[in-house]
Amino acid sequence: MSNSTRQEIEARTIKFLSEEFEVDPATIKPDAPLKETLALDSLDYVDLVVVIEENFGFKVKGEEFLKMTTFNDFFDHIEANVAEQA
Repeated sequence: MSNSTRQEIEARTIKFLSEEFEVDPATIKPDAPLKETLALDSLDYVDLVVVIEENFGFKVKGEEFLKMTTFNDFFDHIEANVAEQA
């Protein structure tokens, strides 16, 4: 997945989040609250870590996830990790 653009990362992320967590893709906006929008419980969090790893090839650590409040934070984190791998 090297050389992914921010738009590709966002589109791919929105697609798997909406499918995996049955969330309306229209509610996944950069400034929307991440945890509230996805309504994550502790089991969902584990699923989210797995889905990110499957799609992007890295694990999100708990402490990193706690710092993410909006989807923009989430996209930034994915983008930074994808760039690191490239």
